Amino acid sequence: MVAKEVDKPRDTFLLMRGEYDRKGERIEPGVPAILPPWPPNTPKNRLGLAKWLLDPSHPLTARVVVNRFWQQYFGVGLVKTVEDFGVQGERPSHPELLDWLATEFIRSGWDVKHLQRVIVTSATYRQSSRVTPELLSKDPENRLLARGSRFRVDAEAVRDTALFVSGLLVETEGGHSVKPWQPPGLWEAVSYNNVQKYVPDTDAAQYRRSLYIYWKRQSPPPNMMIFDAPTREYCVVRRARTNTPLQALTLLNDPQFVEASRAFAQRIMTETAHDPKQRIIYAFRLATARAPSADEMKVLLDVYQQQLAEYRIDQDAAQKLLSVGSFKAQSGLDRSELAAWTTVASMILNLDETVTKG
Repeated sequence: MVAKEVDKPRDTFLLMRGEYDRKGERIEPGVPAILPPWPPNTPKNRLGLAKWLLDPSHPLTARVVVNRFWQQYFGVGLVKTVEDFGVQGERPSHPELLDWLATEFIRSGWDVKHLQRVIVTSATYRQSSRVTPELLSKDPENRLLARGSRFRVDAEAVRDTALFVSGLLVETEGGHSVKPWQPPGLWEAVSYNNVQKYVPDTDAAQYRRSLYIYWKRQSPPPNMMIFDAPTREYCVVRRARTNTPLQALTLLNDPQFVEASRAFAQRIMTETAHDPKQRIIYAFRLATARAPSADEMKVLLDVYQQQLAEYRIDQDAAQKLLSVGSFKAQSGLDRSELAAWTTVASMILNLDETVTKG
């Protein structure tokens, strides 16, 4: 990486057929002729490039930026191929809207917070995601934006949601990368002579946001990969979204999600009254922002009562469930009841609605 420009830039030549010892004509820094010309009286260095990119007359920069923000909120950009605005990319679904957002972004002084506010307070974003058969037949991919978008959140948000709802999430900003739990032996399998070993954190660092997870490209975190996180071997601006049984198994069995369920169960028991129905309503609201339906209430209440009866009989099974991970629940809580609520909490965290935006 270059920290600063050299005082006298070296000469650069066009290499004939790419061969280093066959120099052609001497060339200067510049931009493709199809794009706006280089600003006059601007140095041809990185500062000049930045000024060229942010010139209000530049046709691409603002459009690309607002399109990527749109993708984050709606799942799909106004230009679906967010990584390709060229002739091989897809045409925008709403070209006038894309142009207006781009010009509004520039007019606001490239104010990102202003752009977010414009999008999230719009009538389009605040629509319900409920769909009718007629709308589904006319616009199955919701490219016409007749309803709110609904899609599974990114891998990092899946983990952060579970930690946040459970009360475990550490929201401290900045600092060193952290190492939450991973299956043992993964680093050894891809390292020379099995010398590299992954040592998970055991303090509060393991509950930090997924943004801070230590990432080894040869062996990325498996619970991130299952939810379609890229390996980071190359830049990915449009992630795939899959739906597999492994995702449900991860939410049910990965130690980090199991202990999140236990911490969630502790919240259910300590922050509400003793009435099981009120506790289920409280837990359901925390995870989904709505109250459960009558059918959902019956299922969750039946599961709680069944699990409580089983754990009263089998105390060892309750203790085995409560010992997964490093989070230690309060000592005064009934262990069988805590294990039963852990099961219920795990079911709620595993709901499609919990990990789906919209």
